[in-house]
Amino acid sequence: MDREVIQNSKEVLSLLQEKNPAFQPVLAIIQAGDDNLMQEINQNLAEEAGLNITHICLPPDSSEDEIIDEILKINEDPRVHGLALQISENSFSNKVLNALKPEKDVDGVTSINLGKLVCGDAHECFVSPVARAVLELLEKSGINLNGKKVLVVGAHGSLEAALHCLFQRQGSMTMSCQWKTSQLQSKLHEADIVVLGSPRPKEIPLSWIQPGTTVFSCSHDFLSGKRECGSPGGHVGVLIVENDVSLLAAALRIQNVVSSGRRWLREQQPTRWRLHCLKLQPLSPVPSDLEISRGQTPKAVDVLAKEIGLLADEIEIYGKNKAKVRLSLLERLKDQADGKYILVAGITPTPLGEGKSTVTVGLVQALTAHLNLNSFACLRQPSQGPTFGVKGGAAGGGYAQVIPMEEFNLHLTGDIHAITAANNLLAAAIDTRILHEGTQTDKALYSRLVPLVNGAREFSEIQLARLRKLGINKTDPSALTEEEISQFARLNIDPSTITWQRVLDTNDRFLRKITIGQARTEKGLSRQAQFDIAVASEIMAVLALTCSLADMKERLGRMVVASDKDGQPVTADDLGVTGALTVLMKDAIKPNLMQTLEGTPVFVHAGPFANIAHGNSSVLADKIALKLVGQEGFVASSFSVWEQLVPSWASNKTEIKEVPFYHPSAEVKSSRIKVYCKSEEEVMFLEKYFIGHLNDLIDKI
Repeated sequence: MDREVIQNSKEVLSLLQEKNPAFQPVLAIIQAGDDNLMQEINQNLAEEAGLNITHICLPPDSSEDEIIDEILKINEDPRVHGLALQISENSFSNKVLNALKPEKDVDGVTSINLGKLVCGDAHECFVSPVARAVLELLEKSGINLNGKKVLVVGAHGSLEAALHCLFQRQGSMTMSCQWKTSQLQSKLHEADIVVLGSPRPKEIPLSWIQPGTTVFSCSHDFLSGKRECGSPGGHVGVLIVENDVSLLAAALRIQNVVSSGRRWLREQQPTRWRLHCLKLQPLSPVPSDLEISRGQTPKAVDVLAKEIGLLADEIEIYGKNKAKVRLSLLERLKDQADGKYILVAGITPTPLGEGKSTVTVGLVQALTAHLNLNSFACLRQPSQGPTFGVKGGAAGGGYAQVIPMEEFNLHLTGDIHAITAANNLLAAAIDTRILHEGTQTDKALYSRLVPLVNGAREFSEIQLARLRKLGINKTDPSALTEEEISQFARLNIDPSTITWQRVLDTNDRFLRKITIGQARTEKGLSRQAQFDIAVASEIMAVLALTCSLADMKERLGRMVVASDKDGQPVTADDLGVTGALTVLMKDAIKPNLMQTLEGTPVFVHAGPFANIAHGNSSVLADKIALKLVGQEGFVASSFSVWEQLVPSWASNKTEIKEVPFYHPSAEVKSSRIKVYCKSEEEVMFLEKYFIGHLNDLIDKI
């Protein structure tokens, strides 16, 4: 019978893998002891069915907390679809058993699975494979259980509860007792069916069991399926082992793993979110934005993440209200269709261009909280410069805001600080290189760049790339000629061509023009420089356009910071700092998850200024959001490139022209864009340059 179960599981798994080739269910077994019988049985059956098994061996004396630690790790591993325990009976405390995720509890030991079984929801839970094996073997033997007296001896916990429930569903009268129970002999005489939940003590003679009674012997360790000896349909003394309970139980456990995997696959399919939206209580007169924001209590960000389909290991929580989302999500959802992309943009007749964020937030609140559609807002992170300046924050306004406002508008998760650190590291590297090249010989420079380590010199990958750029095809540091050493060691940066400035995320007008290098240790190499606002850094632009960590590293390396004295560009790669910049940006690349006033999801990521860059949130945030909403969902992204492209005469509007805009590849469906113009020539300018720029950017998304 176990072969039938395994064959059925194999067929179901094959059908699932036809539609999902990368799907491979995994059963994890935590063992604390030296008994390897369970491992052998499960390994053989799993291989036959096409499953993988991962085996975690713990010392026999492992504490409860050590076992729970391993359980919690497996709970959060999306590759594992089933978890079985092979531990001593003394370790089966409620704390240990209920540490298992019910959806991975293929032995049916958690309170949730047992509760569903008792309430009649067996199709929604996992039932103990041992209990099921007993019932299925009885059914195969043709015994009618209706009205039969069943005695369960020596069983504990979930096995005892599951046996009672399953027998009672078949109309049996069920009793249970332990081996030391008084009047055990009379109870055994009365029973039609006896189920031994643990090995029979030697002091209990077989003669206590009436001849003709159906007897099943289950393992003392009911989770491991360890074989004692057991059989249906026989007189005592004629125990048949060919229909072994433990072997069938192991097969049913494999079946449960396949069922768990199928359920997991179903959950990965895009569905309508079961989002708990927060209620708004509009007041009249309308309070300030800050009062509205503080009047709403946001839900915990881990709750929001679970509602929109993020796994626990795909988020990094920062406090109660914000979290970073790992890029591994894109790999998990790579085969899922994207949602529809809505571009929210415009030119408002105000110097500060207010309105895009408010419209974006209001739109997704309407779609999700009121129309029950999956939708995501993608916004830029505001700079502290405008936040503390005239404009103020950028969290939206009124009853269409991202909350908490203070966290959104200020440090958030430190992305802008990471950009500041990376930018200024590169600026420091430029001036330091000029200093060293101006005060050292070629040989001394070369020794610093390629130092002796354990008596040998070796080029790094970035140095080999610079050699190739120079046309030097050598990998041995000792093989370079004096001329090649000079070429490699000297960048010969022309200080007057340096375009890379230091940055600070605060409006400080007295740092707009400064003189650096005035200390005596800088040996007279002073020059005029300046501080820019942090979000004006090219690193911010790179962050907004990158699509992976490797891609970001390449983009950072290609940034041009100056020219050499021959007019050739000098890049971050030439300075050898690309790896350091990438390390500083390794967390900033992950989008930040927050929520609106009505509890709908928002990605806040990147914040390039529109007058010098592309004025939109990150491509990565858009990509992840498009996967999460599913094919029928919507992603609304605020886009501020208009400030960069519209000439100054747009403020002197005399009439309104409408420019049509449609981009089918990204499914952007914006009916018309209203632009203030003075002539047909201006409209032609917009259509030629303005709309084409948008299309190019969306193509990258």
